[in-house]
Amino acid sequence: MTRPAPALPDELDKLLRRMRLPYLRAAAPDVIATAKAQRWDPAEVLRVLINEEVIGRDAATRRMRRKTANFPAGKTFATWRPDESSIPPPTQQALSTLEWISRHENLAVAGPSGTGKSHFVEALAHNAIEHDLRVAWFTLETLTTTIGRAKADGSTARTVARICRSDLIVVDDIGMLPAGQDAAEAFYRIVDAAYERRSIAVTSNIHPSGFDTIMPKTLATATVDRLLHHAHVCQTSGESVRLSQALAGAGVVALGGTR
Repeated sequence: MTRPAPALPDELDKLLRRMRLPYLRAAAPDVIATAKAQRWDPAEVLRVLINEEVIGRDAATRRMRRKTANFPAGKTFATWRPDESSIPPPTQQALSTLEWISRHENLAVAGPSGTGKSHFVEALAHNAIEHDLRVAWFTLETLTTTIGRAKADGSTARTVARICRSDLIVVDDIGMLPAGQDAAEAFYRIVDAAYERRSIAVTSNIHPSGFDTIMPKTLATATVDRLLHHAHVCQTSGESVRLSQALAGAGVVALGGTR
């Protein structure tokens, strides 16, 4: 068994704590021991230690951004089955590059419930965070609540600006419930503020062109006009994956035998 690397001298440990270099400090004993054994150049020691700090900070930033994004289910491409999706494979591949986000383009995924809309968009959102982008995730209901609170204390402009600091703003499951004036206004404010500046992704059981059937027509028309101007529109189809799994008995853990 190899011996553990000697601990850092107290004075050096205190300096690293004061400079707030936790990842460098954690890696330093092993790196220093290795450097001594292999006679590294001092510049290489410095490079490796700084690189450890950078890697640690980047990972911490991604963890924070995932927490801030408030994803609903933690679904990523690790559990995505591209061959089972009705979205054409070339479209899936092109969207997964995230180039559309760098161009401030939007994404609308519409189709029946259970056809993978939210899973695909959430996987894209996780991928965006892995590429050091910021994501904000809402349902239309939570977006309405957020903007409603801002209206109550007069901070609507600040709240919209804060949301639009994200590189990708997701509004999930539009159309599951009728959207009143407040919901339509909240949605419009975000789409208008993000127009040609940030990317918005929406999922819905109806095509965006039909949003005027679930929200006030004037706001719906203005919102969809901006949303679809620079947008990729994907239509999903097929049976609900959730329902298929339930009918196959895969939705629950089998119960024990009855007496």
